[in-house]
Amino acid sequence: MTDLICVGAIAGSYGVRGEVRVKSFCAVPEDIETYTPLWSEDRSTQYSLALLHQVKHGFAARIAEIATKEDADALRGTQLYAERDQLPSLPDDEFYHADLIGLEVYDTGGVLLGRVKTVQNHGADDLLEMQLAGVTNTTFLPFTKAAVPTVDLASGRIIADPPAGILPDKDPVPVTGEADGD
Repeated sequence: MTDLICVGAIAGSYGVRGEVRVKSFCAVPEDIETYTPLWSEDRSTQYSLALLHQVKHGFAARIAEIATKEDADALRGTQLYAERDQLPSLPDDEFYHADLIGLEVYDTGGVLLGRVKTVQNHGADDLLEMQLAGVTNTTFLPFTKAAVPTVDLASGRIIADPPAGILPDKDPVPVTGEADGD
């Protein structure tokens, strides 16, 4: 497990005085401010974040080290990380995305399906992007109790029961028909 957890991202500048637009990934979006100082992924830069007010899709915020619109624009896309020990502990059935990435995924029969590459959320439930075992393809697995009944962080594995159509067919069934005039 990593000691840094991504809690937000800078979406660009806000105004002309160096403020930034921040998108929070926290369950309670305003909590991102309580985890200050925040870090860049490689720990090379520290950010002291102060929320100013809510804006569409996030917050207007001030970072002490940023003084100009150009400096704020340069940070667009920067992910913001908090120390794991600053964050609340989670109930047994909740996980930080960073803890899921890299876990091996097995089906209910013990067959290796792949490894979690990323965790995505496009507005509904989370999706685990899974790098399939033995191929270059990826697929998306809904991160629901039905599709992912077991997450075992201690052993580094997930047990999945993927819905029909999620995994590619191993033995395609030949299509028969009357196209050839049979």
